[in-house]
Amino acid sequence: MDHLWSPWRLAYVTGTPTTDECVFCDAADAMRIDGEEHPLVVARGRGVFVILNLYPYNNGHLMVVPDRHVASLTAFRDDELNELMRFIRETELALIEAYQPQGINVGINLGRSAGAGIADHVHVHLVPRWTGDTNFMSVIGETRVLPEDLATTALRLRAIFKRQLAQD
Repeated sequence: MDHLWSPWRLAYVTGTPTTDECVFCDAADAMRIDGEEHPLVVARGRGVFVILNLYPYNNGHLMVVPDRHVASLTAFRDDELNELMRFIRETELALIEAYQPQGINVGINLGRSAGAGIADHVHVHLVPRWTGDTNFMSVIGETRVLPEDLATTALRLRAIFKRQLAQD
């Protein structure tokens, strides 16, 4: 029998919160507090950052997140929206280079009823997709098989973002 280990998912599947704080605010504050980047952050702008999803649908599942804790697009200033969209574009380019997906799902869930896991802090998901990436493991076994660990994904994407953002 084969075993697929993903111990980081325990808190998620048991519904146990890992913190009372906003995970996105924690990631946004990481550099300001101790000078160390959050381990899942792969790129940072003036007011937004790109972070790996701790519970990814596929390898390369990223989120573009504003530093400011807001629950709705209506709360953004124009400069924040412009940077958010720019980083969505940069993230698309990085995913294409890193993984050559055949498609990318881009989505925003506003509010818990719309499916937002973290409803009070807007974030934009980008999920690379390939024809046939949903198989029996996901559909019947309710298990995702991810061939690359998060640390390796972070290293791969940080290098791409560093080069991309230096060109802007």
